[in-house]
Amino acid sequence: MNLAFKIISSLESSNNKTLKFEDKTHTFKDIAANIKRASGLLKGLRVGYQDRIAVQLPKCMEFIYFHFANLLNGAVTLPLNPDYSIKEVEYFLSDSESRLFITTSKNAERLKSVTDKLKIDVLTIEDIGLSSYKANETYFETKDDDVAIIAYTSGTTGRSKGAMITHSNLINNMEALRKLWRLSENDKILHTLPIFHVHGLVVALQGAFNAKMDIVMHTKFDAVKVWETIESQKITLFMGVPTLYQRLVDAWDKLKRKPDISSMRLFISGSAPLPEILFEKFKNITGHTILERYGMSEAGMIASNPYKESERIKKSVGYALEGCTLKVVKDNKYAPAFEVGEVYIKGNNVFKGYWQMPDKTKESFKDGWFKTGDLGYVDETGRLFLVGRAKELIITGGLNVYPKEVEYVLDRHKSVKESAVFGVKDSDFGERVEAVVVLNDKIRTNPDEIIEFCKENLARYKCPKSVHIVDEIPKNAMGKIQKHILSERYAKNE
Repeated sequence: MNLAFKIISSLESSNNKTLKFEDKTHTFKDIAANIKRASGLLKGLRVGYQDRIAVQLPKCMEFIYFHFANLLNGAVTLPLNPDYSIKEVEYFLSDSESRLFITTSKNAERLKSVTDKLKIDVLTIEDIGLSSYKANETYFETKDDDVAIIAYTSGTTGRSKGAMITHSNLINNMEALRKLWRLSENDKILHTLPIFHVHGLVVALQGAFNAKMDIVMHTKFDAVKVWETIESQKITLFMGVPTLYQRLVDAWDKLKRKPDISSMRLFISGSAPLPEILFEKFKNITGHTILERYGMSEAGMIASNPYKESERIKKSVGYALEGCTLKVVKDNKYAPAFEVGEVYIKGNNVFKGYWQMPDKTKESFKDGWFKTGDLGYVDETGRLFLVGRAKELIITGGLNVYPKEVEYVLDRHKSVKESAVFGVKDSDFGERVEAVVVLNDKIRTNPDEIIEFCKENLARYKCPKSVHIVDEIPKNAMGKIQKHILSERYAKNE
């Protein structure tokens, strides 16, 4: 089934359901109508089966309209973070061979040299009046393994990989979550996440539409505003990353009058490990036990703690979702309970492969199992606990940063002879990105200049918060950089 058709059917059959985006309220039926108009517009531009359409927009209704319209036509959405640098966007547009780039007028001007060079058509949302377009009342009958979204993941070698997520992946995962989390039309979700990311777009927004629940959407996260909105709008459901929960705790402590959050049914956390202290403090001040789950771009949601609050355990991400199977592998065989190994998964939620990277796809699978690169163990009941991330992944504010990608940029700076990027625990972001560099003898610089160079070539969240100039980077006897030493050393300087 076509995911967009399923979502539109849900929207059109939802009586009196609305999405309130800041001060404007949109009925579900109006949203469905605008998706169909956007579909008609794209059809007129000859956007069709499996064409890649890149969307780089701030959080706005147009993002929603064109994403689902694109899928309705059988095309593929390439959601791009608005914070991506010019060079990053050029790579994504070029690598995906995108047919059309949907963005704002200001961003179109910023990227004009790129779109001209790649000869990509550009559609700017300010120049569109959807009401003037005829609605497309048909939809493309996609096959289960047709790609719906290409989500680019940070590259461990400086080159990002495009995870091909199918209509079937999205629908099956969406239904599994609806059952497990008991999502229904009686819910009202507060949506503060970005929608260029799988968490905000697939889990939160598509899940809410599918369950026919009312939606209150904020452009950006603001902790005090979240507490106020939960009380005033009688919110029942909130999804966030650990950074947001830390800010909610900090804001709660400062509020003179604590809000009435008796309407709340479920707080869900994902995209990064939830610190044990934060889990406990949130429960102590609110009375709610956060439900932690585990997912990734390549597989959507993989595991979740049980719905029953007493069965949620700190430091655990719970059990495999319906339709997904997981195992822990050590030395090419099943790891016994409580023994750490790499997490392997298989199921109807697992992606099709990496766009135009057959070798990378082949490396990522073994006997039909996808190797997640995450390290963990299961207890005697099959409950999963994650203990680390392979390939030195840093998760900052719920967003993934691979050190090698940042080092790739640092090493191009004229003053840098050698670099190492690592994560340091941070009370706000979970982890922060830091770097050490050894400078070329004849070319001097300072940390601020190097950070600014990174900002010119990378999204802000990937850039080091601090750059430390050193004479030597610690290595073992085999010449491998010992990043754990760096993380420990600079954590002490916090």
